[in-house]
Amino acid sequence: MRVLVVEDETVLASQMQKALEREGRVVDVATDGEEGGFLGSTEPYDAIVLDLGLPKKDGHSILRDWRESGVKAPVLILTARNSWRDKVEGLDSGADDYLTKPFQMDELLARLRALIRRSSGQANPVFRQGGLEFDTRSGRVSMHGVSVQLTAQETNVLGYLIAHRDKVVSRTELSEHVYGYDTERDSNTIEVFIGRLRRKLGHNIIVTIRGRGYQFNGS
Repeated sequence: MRVLVVEDETVLASQMQKALEREGRVVDVATDGEEGGFLGSTEPYDAIVLDLGLPKKDGHSILRDWRESGVKAPVLILTARNSWRDKVEGLDSGADDYLTKPFQMDELLARLRALIRRSSGQANPVFRQGGLEFDTRSGRVSMHGVSVQLTAQETNVLGYLIAHRDKVVSRTELSEHVYGYDTERDSNTIEVFIGRLRRKLGHNIIVTIRGRGYQFNGS
């Protein structure tokens, strides 16, 4: 899963990036409103953290532009302002949730996990199907009660396919969600990750739809 952090406080932005990466997320960081607005409108993200008080372009304007252009990624806004009016404006601009600075990093991570779950139609933080158990909070995976060790990229591929299990996902789409903006993307390596997941979880866990991509099966 891929997350965009738009925050001009470089220390805080770095802290959020490291915390999210420890959870196995792929993270892009923008430190001003123009860069953040561009990335959010041109790159596919599973969630966005957006500070409202940004240089060059404020968070409210960015958010309104995203929603008007059809960006559907869930957005968590950050604000140093305690006024309820600022929070209302943010939510009315298209935000899905908010946090007031200062905040606990664990709360930010929990709120983002909840946003990602809700956007994929999954209320329960633990996904269970056909012997597979995938805990979205910790990234832990087990098959028929036996723990399975996955790499961060394998976990990202599995998590994305589960979140979009009602459709066929192309190799290109998968690569866009397991590599960052500045990382060279090779959709061919997706086959490698799929192969590893099948060896660890069972060959039928992911179905190949010839000429289109992959779909989570789990039965």
